[in-house]
Amino acid sequence: MRTAAPAPRVIAVVGPTAAGKSDLGVFLAQQLGGEVVNADSMQLYRGMDIGTAKLTLDERGGVPHHLLDIWDVTEPASVAEYQKLARAEIDRLLAEGRTPVLVGGSGLYVRGAIDVLDFPGTDPEVRARLERELEQDGPGALHRLLAEADPDAARAILPSNGRRIVRALEVIEITGKPFTANLPGHDSVYDTVQIGVDVGRPELDERIALRVDRMWEAGLVDEVRALEAQGLREGRTASRALGYQQVLTALAGECTEDEARAETVRATKRFARRQDSWFRRDPRVHWLSGAVEHRGELPQQALALVERAVTA
Repeated sequence: MRTAAPAPRVIAVVGPTAAGKSDLGVFLAQQLGGEVVNADSMQLYRGMDIGTAKLTLDERGGVPHHLLDIWDVTEPASVAEYQKLARAEIDRLLAEGRTPVLVGGSGLYVRGAIDVLDFPGTDPEVRARLERELEQDGPGALHRLLAEADPDAARAILPSNGRRIVRALEVIEITGKPFTANLPGHDSVYDTVQIGVDVGRPELDERIALRVDRMWEAGLVDEVRALEAQGLREGRTASRALGYQQVLTALAGECTEDEARAETVRATKRFARRQDSWFRRDPRVHWLSGAVEHRGELPQQALALVERAVTA
């Protein structure tokens, strides 16, 4: 006689940007008596709404969402800090008998929330030297160094993300091992079902282009202008967010708004490929089609997947 496996305590909805994760997360939370825990690193920032495709209150369908709008745009992001906050929310929901539904495409944040993941310490001298090099030579030069030291890390980190490049190089120097070697195996802290939303590249590229057009129409430039007055340009993490970085460049007169929009589309497409590659490496992710022809089937397929995991 087969014994039932323990019920999955956490649901994680993952995949590339514009795949449809947010809507699926709301549906699952509604069906499972759950609440959403954000795992998008840029949705953590207050005021960064349009450019991060943050769901409106109406779009959240009455489902409580946690870890949105918790940091000022001047605050540097910290996966270690996020890990503490996310696990506190997950543990609280579990204690209340609610189902935590983790939703987002920031791979390291997802793993920080649900996996055994300890972060190496920091060395102020090494960090200061690398930050001086970043200031003098720019992120591209440091990204090339990272590609030589740890090709896998270089593929996972955008060449423009100076802060994450510096951190990866710091960890390599402190530990004497590749940055990716410091990531653990696939050991979960919680019983988790991970659902990946899969959209073919041509369709996903179309969705990204349409989403960026809608962001511009919704007032992204005005949003960035308002955040610039709050210190966005000085924010080491927030100022690098897709769309925000490009609009800041336009506001500085270094390109036109049309050029900023086109570069946002290109950069987002590249980023989506990196997200997809990251999650594909995790064998625990169950991939379901989010293509337009399967969009009506996706919610029920995801729900059935969760229910099978409960009774398997």
